Amino acid sequence: RDGKLNPASTARKEADACEILSGIFEGRTTGTPIAVIIRNTNQKSEDYGDIATKFRPGHADYTYFEKYGVRDYRGGGRSSGRETSARVAAGAIAKAYLASKGISVLAWTAEAAGIACETFDANAIEKNQFRACDVSAAERMLARVIELKKAGDSAGGIISCRVSGVPAGIGEPVFDKLDAELARAILSIGAVKGIEFGAGFRSARMLGSEWNDPMRASATAGTAEFSSNHAGGILGGISTGAEIRFNAAIKPVPSISLPQKTIDVSGAECDMAIHGRHDVCLCPRIVPVIESMTALVVADLTLRQLACRG
Repeated sequence: RDGKLNPASTARKEADACEILSGIFEGRTTGTPIAVIIRNTNQKSEDYGDIATKFRPGHADYTYFEKYGVRDYRGGGRSSGRETSARVAAGAIAKAYLASKGISVLAWTAEAAGIACETFDANAIEKNQFRACDVSAAERMLARVIELKKAGDSAGGIISCRVSGVPAGIGEPVFDKLDAELARAILSIGAVKGIEFGAGFRSARMLGSEWNDPMRASATAGTAEFSSNHAGGILGGISTGAEIRFNAAIKPVPSISLPQKTIDVSGAECDMAIHGRHDVCLCPRIVPVIESMTALVVADLTLRQLACRG
């Protein structure tokens, strides 16, 4: 965003230019499906030659091979982070729809490389290279990532997300619960290994008298206000009207240059070191992906609610 190279991210630069093929005319939707293509213009397939017969630890190489019996080792496939650009393109449309309903989605890096944000400033998120909510913490994250990059290692982190303006009643009561659909969407992002809503796993150590969110009548007739939000804005799979809040755990980038133990396609044990242009920490890149997937789910369930009560 500031023209500077981000040490956390790959040196590979993609224009991420969207070509709209259908569904939009003169700045307005036509009612037909919106088709968008984003071309992969900065690929170096030769960087992947060394892994043609070797499975990278932490990657989907082995599982894809076991499922299909064949794999494209050149990068940029369905398990690549580049796949998420299409999600962000679709999410932009969902965000525009939600904005017309007074609903907004905001995500940020809450922790990266073992360093957690200690303060929250929404205005800081797009002003540092980690999309962190704490500028001071972002500086420490950057220093730590530079150390890891020199060492040939990588790091993970935690992304926090909140959705404001969602009215009570959004979500379906059984299999299509709001939190279940959000979890499904967020966990479909390749690097995400966990999700928690509201108090999350802290809930297991709380008493009912501590966890329950007290309700009071709000200024709007017939609606409620909550003095706490341990439920993360969702009860019974349906929005309460409080802010929806969740955290997502992001795994360390598996492509590291340190020597690793693995096997090849014949099952023989071998060593390998990964070369090429890879991220050190995915947190800055994954923030807009999480926002987009969240927006798509909330937009979908908002439309479904219209079918329920008009």
